[in-house]
Amino acid sequence: MAKHKRVYILGGYQTDFARNWSKEGKTIQALMHEAMDGAFTDTQIDPGDVESIHVGNFAGELYTMQGHLGAMTVNYSEKLRGVPTSRHEAACASGAISTLMARTEIEAGHYDLSMVVGVELMKSVDSKVGGDFLGTAAWYDKEAKGVQFPFPKLFGRLGTVYEELYGLKYDHLAEISAINYENGRRNPLAQTRDWYMNKQHALTRGNYNMEVGGIIHITDCSQVTDGAAVIFLASEKYAKGYAKKHGLKLKNIPHIMGWGHATAPMLFDVKTEEAYAAKKEGKYVLPHTRKAIVDAYKRAGIKGPKDLDLVETHDCFTTSEYAAIEHFGITAPGEAYKAIDSGDIRIGGKIPFNPSGGLIGAGHPVGATGARQLLDVCKQLTGVAGENQVENAKVAATLNIGGSATTNVVHIVGVEKGK
Repeated sequence: MAKHKRVYILGGYQTDFARNWSKEGKTIQALMHEAMDGAFTDTQIDPGDVESIHVGNFAGELYTMQGHLGAMTVNYSEKLRGVPTSRHEAACASGAISTLMARTEIEAGHYDLSMVVGVELMKSVDSKVGGDFLGTAAWYDKEAKGVQFPFPKLFGRLGTVYEELYGLKYDHLAEISAINYENGRRNPLAQTRDWYMNKQHALTRGNYNMEVGGIIHITDCSQVTDGAAVIFLASEKYAKGYAKKHGLKLKNIPHIMGWGHATAPMLFDVKTEEAYAAKKEGKYVLPHTRKAIVDAYKRAGIKGPKDLDLVETHDCFTTSEYAAIEHFGITAPGEAYKAIDSGDIRIGGKIPFNPSGGLIGAGHPVGATGARQLLDVCKQLTGVAGENQVENAKVAATLNIGGSATTNVVHIVGVEKGK
């Protein structure tokens, strides 16, 4: 693959994912501007330095009757007037796609500093209406129209595929859920930090943990969340100046080592056909997810998971994290349970997954998730992740997916090793 210039992540800000902005009587603009304000304050970057803005948002028009969200960022400061802005939509991968676009502009030499704003305000409607809105991330007419909570059912079908091809014990999904809730309780910005959920709860059946899609129960689901996350991407030129100004070493500022981006057929029926064909060839259930990961490894110049210290993955449901474990190459196809049983994916294990709590524990404001994942790995790589810090973290990966593993975006982020 072609060589690429380094693009740095200078930090950013995440809002409190436990807040309900509709109940507070606040708008999506207020949500975006609070995140931007926090990001400018925490990084000490002047708004006048920003040369482009990319907003990741899934369905602002549906949840808030507000589109054109790129332009809304300019209202934050007169210094942003005239800055080129855009909004990117790729369902749950909107945040990561926005980051890819910002990175591309910087690598091409068009700009030295770009701001990525991921945002979603989702608690403006009830669960039935919200579930229908989320169904537009699938092929709505064929997979979601008239279906109550279509996505738990789609990812329940992913569980069925694993059951039929390899065997799948719910105990392993319950363990994933329990780990992410446990990590979320230690995250001061997590939506579920004040909840108490353990493996026994995940194994419970009945009114307190209803089945919502085949093998998927409530404890297997990510949260409906209001939230925003902002990150700043910079060229090496800007990052050097930033490091000098703030007394930092450039080698200690996280940079994007590699990325992967692959799109699968939208219909889950077609994905199922691919999964069964892949099994016959000894390959992975979700070949396009695997491709995005392998491409990211190649661009980053690393051999695979042994070079990673942690992963922030897209656990919209426990089945998606189960799949991610093996697709990152932690185990062979169909053997993700081995990494779960061994404790490898726990903090303190060989390769912790979702030390932030992930989408299940931290929350899932759809358009913000990709940016939030990158912000969290940057906290890990700079040693400021608090109680969820992974010791000596130098290289991390994120996987942000849209739809039923339709859009797949992977980033490998690292700091230079050594003193």
